[in-house]
Amino acid sequence: MSITPRQPLPPPPPLTPVTPKPTPASSLDIYTGDPNFMTSLARGLIVIQAFTQQSPQMTISQLSVKTGLSRAAVRRCLYTLTKLGFAGAEDGSRYSLRPRMLTLSHTYTTSNTLSTAAQPILERMSATLRESFSVATLDGEDIVYIARTQVSRVMAVDLHIGSRLPAYCTSMGRVLLAYLPTEQLENYLAKVVLTPHTTRTITSIEKLRLALRNVRRSGYALVDQEYEVGLRSLAVPVYAASGRVVATLNLSGNAPRLSVIEMQSRYLTHLRNAANELGVFLN
Repeated sequence: MSITPRQPLPPPPPLTPVTPKPTPASSLDIYTGDPNFMTSLARGLIVIQAFTQQSPQMTISQLSVKTGLSRAAVRRCLYTLTKLGFAGAEDGSRYSLRPRMLTLSHTYTTSNTLSTAAQPILERMSATLRESFSVATLDGEDIVYIARTQVSRVMAVDLHIGSRLPAYCTSMGRVLLAYLPTEQLENYLAKVVLTPHTTRTITSIEKLRLALRNVRRSGYALVDQEYEVGLRSLAVPVYAASGRVVATLNLSGNAPRLSVIEMQSRYLTHLRNAANELGVFLN
């Protein structure tokens, strides 16, 4: 009886290198070698920004994982923040930010002409129209709320001054993107990830380009349930004296209650008048 020789096993496929997931700490790598860059301050700011509504309390280990900083670096940052009264740990292990942190945001809002001027305008509009209004600026790929009034809860997330939302799927973001200089807009489009938040979210760069062209043509942005189901919002630009768009003002409301036609016919003029009034303070 003949014996068939055993065939050698094929070699295993080569391992695909795993690209490390970027962390907030890794964003500091581009400053390596810059003698004027204060790395310790940057690390402290990264630790501060790691605390969120979803993670208000964290241990040193949790902060290390979330930020990408070493445990030793996190410990030193927390030690300094605790000594200065900006952070603390009730049980000695789980840290949280302290009310003194509010002084930083208060310093910004009181020293920023746009934020200071916007708040009373929004409050007057809310008192008259009984709707929620906001003013925001662009920061990276997000919009940041710098003034806001809320007469009713219109979103699942609790928005406040300092809240951030993605620019591409919000009415205020669309306005700010639409009026960016061409080079800045192209840089944004080259790196943005268009995550679908609802079935209505625009996730194509070409469709987003078209939406932004429509904003420039009409002078406003209306976004219908792209960030959150049931949320419809309308935004207009706020111009500085130079003609540059420096902020945006919007109305947000419940989609079943506020139709697209009603937003355009009843509220668009109010938004534009308020934006013009706000622009006067910047001249």
